[in-house]
Amino acid sequence: MNIDTLNEIKSMVESQGTAWKADFDSLKAQVREIELKAGRAPLYGMLGGSTSSTSSEMKAFYTYMRSGQEPERKSMISGSDPQGGYLIPTEIDTELTKYQRMRSPMRQLARVVQVGGAEFKEPHSTLGTTYSWVGEVSARPETTAPSFKMVTIPTCEIYAAPQISQNLLDDNDFDLGNWITTELGDAFGDGEADAFINGSGVSRPRGLFTYDVVATTDPTRDHDKFQYVPTGGSGDWAGSNPSDALIALVHAVKPQYRANASWLLSGEVIEAVRKFKAAATGDYIWQPSTQAGQPNMLLGFPVFEDENLPAIASNSLSAAFGDFSRSYTITDRSTTLLRDPFTAKPYVVFYGTKRLGGGGGRDTRAVKFLKFASS
Repeated sequence: MNIDTLNEIKSMVESQGTAWKADFDSLKAQVREIELKAGRAPLYGMLGGSTSSTSSEMKAFYTYMRSGQEPERKSMISGSDPQGGYLIPTEIDTELTKYQRMRSPMRQLARVVQVGGAEFKEPHSTLGTTYSWVGEVSARPETTAPSFKMVTIPTCEIYAAPQISQNLLDDNDFDLGNWITTELGDAFGDGEADAFINGSGVSRPRGLFTYDVVATTDPTRDHDKFQYVPTGGSGDWAGSNPSDALIALVHAVKPQYRANASWLLSGEVIEAVRKFKAAATGDYIWQPSTQAGQPNMLLGFPVFEDENLPAIASNSLSAAFGDFSRSYTITDRSTTLLRDPFTAKPYVVFYGTKRLGGGGGRDTRAVKFLKFASS
């Protein structure tokens, strides 16, 4: 092969590379435009970019974080919080929320709403409007009006105070944004994950597993109570055909809720369920995921594991099934950060606070619990 041929091949490869780069840059621009219109944070990871923003808001925020220099109002777009500290920029808040979703299964299952006040209130119909069939010229008396229940979710506050050395803050190569996301994400994620399941509702969200649970079915049960299905054994599974309780739990949930239903199980329950076999075929009823990022399946429904569920014991509620977005609401308000270089010298403390709430009872028909009891 002569030198002219080699140069021609090199020129073709370089031209193709230039064309690919132009197409890729165009794709990034189109995706960014869609994200801006949708109000979403940039998909940095998908397009190979960096999570370091060049916006004036982010620059001002990082300057404050590293040196303590107070940002100008025109730069710190989100401003300061009345209780001290600065609202973290949208880019970091979005990444923090994603991190918390990974730590808290309930954040993936429940309805999440943004709020701006001290509490979230929402009326919910407890019975629903009734209907009546009529002929073409028949009288049309009023149908029974629905009754309403006001669901109120107060805003609570969780805080964490991670520490870091000033030397690391002075290092421009140190990924400060990722450190903030990881430290606060771990702390807030663990705290809220437990509260969404077991929280008392006093200075923290009320957990879904703390509401009254009875054996009464939907038509006659009080609206503020959930229903349970027994396993058939006290503090254990039934001695024979233990998987029948799981089938009964699925069918205790009305079909309209099963369309978006999932399992929420403790690791202890999952360990037991993975050993269950169908009586007719002898096949395992557990369906392991064959694709990364996709959940395992049980009886045709996705499974989410939560280590905060109660351990198996007499009368414990260690599993639930249904459409959690209809029964549980999480409210998010704001996340703030205050720099404190004095309390723990030579370390700098970052006092982070997050305001959020959580509560169930919006529709108690949508989720059912598995109770480890004989009846």
